[in-house]
Amino acid sequence: MNKLIILSTQAVPEGRVFGLDAQTLIQIGFQLFNGIVLAAVLTYLLYKPVKEFMEKRSDRIQNSRDEAEETMAKATALIAEYETKITEIEKERTEILEAARVEANDQRKVILKEAVQEADKMKQQSLAKIAGDKERLKEESRLHIIELSSVIAGKYLAENLDDKAQADYFEDMIAQLEESSWIS
Repeated sequence: MNKLIILSTQAVPEGRVFGLDAQTLIQIGFQLFNGIVLAAVLTYLLYKPVKEFMEKRSDRIQNSRDEAEETMAKATALIAEYETKITEIEKERTEILEAARVEANDQRKVILKEAVQEADKMKQQSLAKIAGDKERLKEESRLHIIELSSVIAGKYLAENLDDKAQADYFEDMIAQLEESSWIS
């Protein structure tokens, strides 16, 4: 590297660091002309394809953004629709539960009413059975009292009366008992 520095300093005339002579100006002019021609040729050859590529890329990006916005709008609409449906379902659930409560309360009242009616019916049947049993017992008691009275009367008459008087008296008493009504 030191040699390169030494060679570059030897080529420059003495007293000048940078030589601005005609040769240097001509070289600068050619390089500038080559740069301008190269830029013009590259612009002519590459401008349209690069511009089309950039436009297509911008269109793709814009389409992607538009699709994303459409998808977002659809998603927002779906969310709103689902929230509406959820609200409707919640209302319907509340109505169904309330209807079930009312129906259960009505059924409870019907069952309670039927139970009360059944209890009243059983009470009436029991009262009727008790009244029937009471009448039956009265009749049985009356028959037992008649039978017992005849046995007692028979024993009394057997001890105190003769056979003929006893038979007449017995017949008379039986007739009176049959004719008399039973008093409760």
